[in-house]
Amino acid sequence: MTAQVQRDFLINHIVDRLTEYLVLDRDIDLAEALRLVYKSKTYQQLQDIEGGLYTQSPSYVYELLKHELQ
Repeated sequence: MTAQVQRDFLINHIVDRLTEYLVLDRDIDLAEALRLVYKSKTYQQLQDIEGGLYTQSPSYVYELLKHELQ
């Protein structure tokens, strides 16, 4: 498995979990949760390979997202 494939896997896993957390915490539908994730600055930071946010746990990244969405 290449480094790029590993990064993509980790990012996708975090996005899946962020979406799940939003659906549960905010009682919103899947489409709205995905929209919130993909339009967030947190998602942009997650995509920044040099920043390394993709190596953090989904719950940590979710805390950042919650702070951003307040």
